[in-house]
Amino acid sequence: MALEKVEKAASDIPTESYGIKKKFTLPHIYVLLFFFIALGAIATYLVPAGIYERVPGPEGRTTIDPASFQWVERTPVGLTEFMTAIPRGLVAAGEVVFFTFIIGGIFTVIRHTGLIEIGVDRLTRKFSTRSIALIPVLMIVFATVCSLIGTQELSLVYVPVILPLMIAMGYDSMVAAAVALVATTAGFMTGFLNPINTGLGQKISGLPVFSGIEMRFIAFIVFVLVGIIYIVRYAQKVRENPKSSLVYEEDASKRTAYLNKSEVNKPVASMRQKVAFLVLLGFFVLLVYGVLAKGWFMLEMAGLFILMGIVIGMISGLNLTNICEGFNEGFREVMVGAIIIGVARAVAVVLEDGQVMDTIVNSLGASVGEFPAIFSAIGMFFVQMLFSFLVPSGSGQALVTMPILAPLSDLIGVTRQTAVLAYQFGDGLGNILFPTSGYFLATLAIAGVPWQKWVRFYIPLFLVWLVLAIGFLIFAQMIQWNG
Repeated sequence: MALEKVEKAASDIPTESYGIKKKFTLPHIYVLLFFFIALGAIATYLVPAGIYERVPGPEGRTTIDPASFQWVERTPVGLTEFMTAIPRGLVAAGEVVFFTFIIGGIFTVIRHTGLIEIGVDRLTRKFSTRSIALIPVLMIVFATVCSLIGTQELSLVYVPVILPLMIAMGYDSMVAAAVALVATTAGFMTGFLNPINTGLGQKISGLPVFSGIEMRFIAFIVFVLVGIIYIVRYAQKVRENPKSSLVYEEDASKRTAYLNKSEVNKPVASMRQKVAFLVLLGFFVLLVYGVLAKGWFMLEMAGLFILMGIVIGMISGLNLTNICEGFNEGFREVMVGAIIIGVARAVAVVLEDGQVMDTIVNSLGASVGEFPAIFSAIGMFFVQMLFSFLVPSGSGQALVTMPILAPLSDLIGVTRQTAVLAYQFGDGLGNILFPTSGYFLATLAIAGVPWQKWVRFYIPLFLVWLVLAIGFLIFAQMIQWNG
């Protein structure tokens, strides 16, 4: 008892008394986002207001006329607009917020049916002696799918499926989040057949769609390979020493649920569960068909997931009350991540209120032309990456920036293919770093990985990818790549 009192007294003494400096930690994500919202509001008083005229673009999308920029009277954000920015951000990001809640709910219902536990048990036993091989296999599949259909949001679907599997194999939730996020990002930003960024960017730039596929395919291989090596090294370290995990405390309950299943506790699928599993596969086939053939996105996918939860739950033997409580439990698990998405959207809301978003685009585009061609290509890359903080949507960024940067590239000697590649790299790298990216924060929420800890994990890979991206752009400009 006395020893406990001594230990408590010692713990109450500030670390500075021992001459030990406290380790720097990133502020809470709410604090960071509120700071960015306030900074955006202040900018509406300091940055001149300007607008571009919106005109019809490729595939019926609205784009901007690069020659139409004009200054307008300032409309600075007032107290009321600032006060309501976060609620309006939640409304503006409602589709992503709602989708995040539904993803959390559906996979909790499926977990209650026992299907995930059975599937994880089968795969764990099958890969028990070569579990590390599963990471590159999954990443290559995820990256290829994203490079073909351009939907990074599929990370939201992947993580709940592979999270129990990674924990059961002795890894952590960071590995699960990284396999999904890094793979989809590598596939998306190199996009050799990606209609969302490559196809749209080339259409706006007046290039043949999917031209220059050879260079992009090489970039795809390089970026995916580097991502695999980075994640495998981290995963091996965690398996050898679980306490080296960046999310060791967060994973405590997950380890209890999924790690070290014995033969005695080996789950056996009932006939109802077998039927439910077949129906579940049918739902996923329908999901893929809807996304590829019907253009389904978050609302349609969310509606399908609600129906899936009800049908799969009832076939597996859950009653309606169990199903409803499963959804509620899932909603609670992802609530913080879902709210963060709306808070992040508020940054763009205040900039749009003050009509300074177009001014920022115009200024960034003009500044790129001040450098020699090779450095201008790199400048375009950084412009796109900075702009992805404000507009994390790949297609939205293309429609706003490419009408400006494509004709500008002709004037400064940068090939249009290089300009499109700079846009792809700049948009992709920031998508899984900036806290304004809705799907990214939602994926972290589902995985149970705090954004601050993800930043610690991702920054080294981000820097390596950054160097690779600059190298590809310099090479593309040196060979005057425009094919």
